[in-house]
Amino acid sequence: MIDLYTWDTPNGKKISICLEEMALPYRVFPINLAKGEQHTPEFLRISPNNKIPAIVDPEGPDGKPIGVFESGAILIYLGEKTGKFYPREPRAHVAVLEWLMFQMGSFGPFPGQVHHFLQVEKEEDRRYGLERFMKETRRLYGVMDRRLAGNAFFAGAGYTIADMAIFGWAWRHPRHKVDLADYPNVKRWYEQVLARPAVQRGLLVPKRD
Repeated sequence: MIDLYTWDTPNGKKISICLEEMALPYRVFPINLAKGEQHTPEFLRISPNNKIPAIVDPEGPDGKPIGVFESGAILIYLGEKTGKFYPREPRAHVAVLEWLMFQMGSFGPFPGQVHHFLQVEKEEDRRYGLERFMKETRRLYGVMDRRLAGNAFFAGAGYTIADMAIFGWAWRHPRHKVDLADYPNVKRWYEQVLARPAVQRGLLVPKRD
């Protein structure tokens, strides 16, 4: 039984979706970011960067417990552990890593800044940040749309952990102020992924009171 430490964020959703897709048993430990629970000594022992998500797998590679933090590392770890959604054929493997790193390095940090500046109170402070980061966020949606024009999924024909990672952030497209109708290939892909039962279950984690 894997322990999942998470909250209701795009990065958190990636891992709950992944665990559901891989049919791995897990239990959820909500980390309330608004209450600062990510800074507790107990959580920092698992995630030294005080960020969710993190997991503890009691059956690590050597049969002993292992903790993993950073959502991309968790996806790779779970893909290697199960052999699911993480192809080993060299070209497909490289494509998964490329698009996973695309999400981690770009399609996450830039939309995340949109989330931040939308909450800034002063108009003069908010305007510049939103113009800068919304422009880049839309550019990234364009990159994704071109990729999906000739591919069913980001790494090619098959659904992988790269799709799970990108979906976690595309799930927040209304908050990005992005209309998926402007990116028809992303819209097709998004609706296809959203229809997966495991994705729908993963989006419900953690359950909110």
